[in-house]
Amino acid sequence: MSDSYDFSAIEPRWQQYWRERNLFHVDRREDREKFYYLDMYPYPSGELHMGHVRNYIIGDAFSRYRTMQGYNVLHPMGWDSLGLPTENAAIQFDIHPVEWTKQCVSNMKQQFDRLGISYDWEREVDTSDPDYYGWTQWIFLQLYSNGLAYRGPGLVNWCPDCQTVLANEQVVNGCCERCDATVERTTREQWFFKITDYSEKLLSDLDLLEDWPERVVKMQENWIGRSEGFSFRLKIREHDEDMEVFTTRIDTIYGVTFMVLAPENPLVERLTEGTDHEEAVRRYCQQAMAESVMERTSEDTEKTGIFTGAYAVHPLTGEDIPIWVANYVMMDYGTGAIMAVPAHDQRDFEFARKYEIPVVPVIQPEDEELDGETMTEAWEGDGRQINSGDFSGQPNRDALEQIADHLEVKGIGRRDVSYRLRDWCISRQRYWGAPIPIIYCDECGTVPVPEEDLPVELPRDAEFRTTGSSPLSQHEEFMNVKCPDCGGAARREPDTMDTFVYSAWYYLRYPSPREDEAPFNSRDVEYWLPVDQYVGGVEHATGHLMYSRFITKVLHDLGMVSFREPFASLFTQGMVYKDGAKMSKSRGNVVTPDGINEEYGADTGRLYSLFVGPPDQDTEWNDEGVVGAHRFLWRVWRLVNENLSIWNEDFSTTLPEDGSEAQRKMRRRTHRTIMKVTDDFEGMRFNTAIAAIMELSNELGSFVEQLNEDDAADRSVFSEGLRTLLMLLSPITPHICDELWERMGLEPSLFERDWPQADEKLAAAETITIVVQVNGRVRDSLDVPAGTEMDEVAEMALESEKVVKYVEGKEIAKIIKVPDRLVNVVVN
Repeated sequence: MSDSYDFSAIEPRWQQYWRERNLFHVDRREDREKFYYLDMYPYPSGELHMGHVRNYIIGDAFSRYRTMQGYNVLHPMGWDSLGLPTENAAIQFDIHPVEWTKQCVSNMKQQFDRLGISYDWEREVDTSDPDYYGWTQWIFLQLYSNGLAYRGPGLVNWCPDCQTVLANEQVVNGCCERCDATVERTTREQWFFKITDYSEKLLSDLDLLEDWPERVVKMQENWIGRSEGFSFRLKIREHDEDMEVFTTRIDTIYGVTFMVLAPENPLVERLTEGTDHEEAVRRYCQQAMAESVMERTSEDTEKTGIFTGAYAVHPLTGEDIPIWVANYVMMDYGTGAIMAVPAHDQRDFEFARKYEIPVVPVIQPEDEELDGETMTEAWEGDGRQINSGDFSGQPNRDALEQIADHLEVKGIGRRDVSYRLRDWCISRQRYWGAPIPIIYCDECGTVPVPEEDLPVELPRDAEFRTTGSSPLSQHEEFMNVKCPDCGGAARREPDTMDTFVYSAWYYLRYPSPREDEAPFNSRDVEYWLPVDQYVGGVEHATGHLMYSRFITKVLHDLGMVSFREPFASLFTQGMVYKDGAKMSKSRGNVVTPDGINEEYGADTGRLYSLFVGPPDQDTEWNDEGVVGAHRFLWRVWRLVNENLSIWNEDFSTTLPEDGSEAQRKMRRRTHRTIMKVTDDFEGMRFNTAIAAIMELSNELGSFVEQLNEDDAADRSVFSEGLRTLLMLLSPITPHICDELWERMGLEPSLFERDWPQADEKLAAAETITIVVQVNGRVRDSLDVPAGTEMDEVAEMALESEKVVKYVEGKEIAKIIKVPDRLVNVVVN
């Protein structure tokens, strides 16, 4: 047996050991408490780098820890392989998505295994497998039959050259990433999931997410965007049309001086068609819609617009109100139309001043008289109504309710609740996705594919590189089908589903990945779900995490699951940067796990990834830090191997009840470290847990230097600490720990051993240090027995020579005592 730390031989050996014993596979066990740990699965669109794998190393360390605590831990992994990222990579490298996915999955599985990640590969899920996406299509049909999936007009990014809809990720600086043409925002028929039917449930159930980061909950709350206000309609002069608006400030209705439509609003085209304004308005709308949502909604972006030539009729005064189109109004918020009150809304004010539109104040602050012609900014606070007809003179908050009552009595509008959330567009005009299971028949209309005909499989020979609309629309064999209802000629839906549809339920598939009678086995799901700990990036807050919550609630309402939320606890990891930038192949700053494994070993990469900083914060990769982590593992290696003659497997029988001061100090460090590391693991503070383990290692090294080999108590105290060191370190660096564990004559693997338990009495300090201050400045410190009453400590402080000279001859006003920490003597 070599005395050298040969990680290149040690790590494959233990990986094979774990694999041969199927150590990471679990089944339902009623005799153990379950724990479902889940990392967000990756896109198999390349190879992993250390920025990616930090997340998975966090998950592995925590899952191993929970297993050692006695939990029945489900820790699966799969592949988000069906969708845009994989298809784009396949096009880039001129390879079929099927082959690209196989290559990437094979490479990434090897990378995971070489890192020693404890995945239960028997539960592997691949979204591009027809067995998986067939059940995704089945879920689509359940939503469709319950009125939660529909086809209708929706705003999309449209590339006029490629003749296809683009996902937001495919739009770069307003241009198509494939052909560089200017992308248009237009309305087209698409398939949607009616997530808006669940707006209130999604919002109210945020209260159930007590173990989610507050910022993620807030992001979802803002994305859902519940607003209480008033909806009303305005007639449009000389048009057989009206327009609906929603406002939270109906008290300002008398100050409306213009109306604004979003450039995407279909009403714009109808109002300008055949008029002198048509061409100019059309050009402006194209220009405005080419701007990103972020640009259009930014406070710094210049507000632009154009007059449509049409006028709305004010519902209370009967006055004509000009209708404009402006870039700062969005179609996917409210109704895509607003009443503009420039005296009391800053965006409206800036727009009105630019286009010389009147400003009419209707709410007067208590200490100022507003003049619409001289105002320099909008007044957005409260006050008394002015220029408001019968409501003038009232506090605006009172007037708000009375105006709402008045409009409701007149049948002009109603109190309403509006949500920012919009229905989820799932249509994609791309090849690499699950075909939407719908058939169109001239006689029967829209017909769902019968469940027994699922999955509707992707044709392998379709031309996925096409620049037409949907690639499937050009595959006649796929498109031409018999109508399930009448048997006549029909056509399939050519669109495929958005990648987020597959990830919205994958966590339900892991408990029973080979179930072929249903998307999941109910008994398995009820045992394992909800996920106890979910880990992934905060960038998914308003996408994947929202969609997963929606699908779970739908399945709950359909009686398929008993829980309303899929993820009990959420942890969002930070990014890894190198040379000041996020790790990326395009930037050339990538550190690969393969490179780390070859030079330092997987355990070094794991240790450094967890030690580099708090896992929920961004961190900078430092190559010197990797070297330092490797040196520490060498020290642990030597600490064990050079002291095997001292190691006593039966140490517990000869541990001293009291022992020498050095023995008590060593045991105190051992048990304090157990408490510290356990607490840090619970809070996922792996960096501070590792620091505590390093301190234990150092103290063991110091203790063994003065150890008496003939003293059984000394050997037992050292053995207790050494055993504890490997147990605490094993979830972080499992290969070296199993190797050293076996060299100590113990049965591997540590994965199957029980997590060490601390003796709180042994961990307690014998003495504590009390800081002594005079008027807040440190003047002395006192070492006193633990548990000493603070009144007695105060008396000792006043007798200290270092304190006496600062209080002598002065009046003591008070003495502040912080138990076990501080005494502050306050003198006049």
